[in-house]
Amino acid sequence: MTGNAIVLVADDDSVARILLSRLVEQEGHEVVTAATGREACRILSHQVIDIVLLDIEMPEMNGFEVLDFARKDPRLGDVPIVVVSALEDLDSVVRAIEMGADDYLSKPVKRTLLHARLNSSLSRKRLKDLERHRVRDRFARFVPESVVDEMLTDLDANLRLGGERRFVTVMFSDLRGFTTWAEPRPPDLVIEVLNRYLGAMSDVILDHGGTLVSYLGDGIMAVFGAPLEQAGHADAAAAAARTMLTALSGFNDWLRDRGIGGPFRMGIGLNSGPVMSGTVGSERRLEYAAVGDTTNTASRLEQLTKQLDHDILLAGSTRRLLPDSPNDVVPVGSVTLRGRVEPVEVFALVPAVSGLRDSHRERGARS
Repeated sequence: MTGNAIVLVADDDSVARILLSRLVEQEGHEVVTAATGREACRILSHQVIDIVLLDIEMPEMNGFEVLDFARKDPRLGDVPIVVVSALEDLDSVVRAIEMGADDYLSKPVKRTLLHARLNSSLSRKRLKDLERHRVRDRFARFVPESVVDEMLTDLDANLRLGGERRFVTVMFSDLRGFTTWAEPRPPDLVIEVLNRYLGAMSDVILDHGGTLVSYLGDGIMAVFGAPLEQAGHADAAAAAARTMLTALSGFNDWLRDRGIGGPFRMGIGLNSGPVMSGTVGSERRLEYAAVGDTTNTASRLEQLTKQLDHDILLAGSTRRLLPDSPNDVVPVGSVTLRGRVEPVEVFALVPAVSGLRDSHRERGARS
């Protein structure tokens, strides 16, 4: 049982169209009809259709042209199309299947065969719809909701993202001292605090158009500019970093009010450049990734914040993509990062909120 569906019956023969429509209605489905191929395309463009019963010989646009139209539109890629025609030559059947038809029926259509074709095609479509919803829900946790649907239109038939080269800004962040704080405390409290922190920072990243690539304990890896291109990805990443410090201040206030430790500091590293963006893994587990030297350098910059008195460090590649004279960016100098031969020009992002860390430190000392 597949439930009620909206079926488009496209046939220029009025008698055949009426007879087929009645058979479909007897199966419990709603029918929309088209007398020409052009009308069928117009309906497909403006109305939700669950399955198409398509005649091959029609005026204005024949069935093959309608097939071509439907299969070139990503919105219609999962709509089953069953070709219905009096043509009995194998070449027409093969051509229709090769162009993307899901099945084939010969006129006059028998109800038993129509029942089987409808149920089979609709069952496959609903399975695909369920999988797409599952994938959408999964990616919506890591990608801004505004780009999830656009991203899913780029998925191939296996619902996987293809690898591609992107120019992006990569962010690594880490919560200082969390492991030491967590060791003597009960697991449920540790998880509660960690989720509170990761939730606050993830919201900031997503709100600025970033993609959450992975959680690394209390660390976060994010990318701005992939899987979809993002104009001003460096600006967006820098703005997110500034806001994350503000969010950290609120998180520390929450810890203080509950009397459970802190305050914590944060380290953030930003670097812009090319990465290979796509899914990696195995048949049983896939993860989105952005890999390359750009990613490695961003990670090294985040680690460098442990040695320098700055919460946010960015590479010269990111600085050059920012406005000419940002008031809160100061040069640090050329630094040779671990694993690199050539030194990297490093800058610090010092937003006004960074001064809050001292007040938190004082309040922590008094408590």
